Amino acid sequence: MRIGLSAEGGEPVAKRRQTVAHGASRGLSSPSFQASRTFGAGRGRKRRQAGLTFIEFLVVVVVLVVLAAILLPQMARTRGRASRIGCTNILKQNTLAFRMWALDHNDKFPMQVSITNGGVMEWIEAGNVWMSFLVMSNELNTPKLLMCPTETNTNRRMATTFSKTPAISKNDVPFSNNTNVTYFIGVDANETNSTAWLIGDDNLTVNGRQVVPGLLQLWTNSPVAWTAQRHVNNGNIGMADGSVQGLSSAKLQEYLIQTGAATNRLAMP
Repeated sequence: MRIGLSAEGGEPVAKRRQTVAHGASRGLSSPSFQASRTFGAGRGRKRRQAGLTFIEFLVVVVVLVVLAAILLPQMARTRGRASRIGCTNILKQNTLAFRMWALDHNDKFPMQVSITNGGVMEWIEAGNVWMSFLVMSNELNTPKLLMCPTETNTNRRMATTFSKTPAISKNDVPFSNNTNVTYFIGVDANETNSTAWLIGDDNLTVNGRQVVPGLLQLWTNSPVAWTAQRHVNNGNIGMADGSVQGLSSAKLQEYLIQTGAATNRLAMP
């Protein structure tokens, strides 16, 4: 019996045919099997290619860091502007309260009227800022208007009622002292001087030092600025004419000169 040899390496033809036939019986040589092998190999290559190399990972990290460096300051500025707008609205209501009170007191603010006539002239010069707002409680309606929404000092607390009667609930906070206020009052402000500072954020510095409660005297050349708290080196001033100005530290210095007064006295809470 002659056994034929194949051209590829001398494999017996009969044995090769037997192997092919055996494979065919298992479906290994069918087109669908060959396609599945090709697809499986492709999936393996794709899985191996899906992972990031170390260099690619570093590039992604660097891109994320750069985006954070660009976006986070912008978000902080946006929040700062939003808080200043809220504070501006509050100060606008306060300047309106001053002017409404003046209509019933010969066009004079509480600081210009003696205690015996319903004002706070003697109290304000002693630094009792809260008393000035207390006499205007009818015009203000709520002491919540006397606390900046962005105040972070834990020694300050927003009052919820002007009433001196016992609290209705344990959550009520009576308006009782300067810790319920975050705005200064211009002691010498009057309606005849429209550029006078009537009310404003009290987070001021002079010569780089934050001011303390009491009576503060500012000259036109006093190096006054805002602290970084509340509005990020910006702040708000309510003018005697009822307008409210959002100012940077540089603009604050300009507005101090524009008051036209050699000395500006501010009652700081």
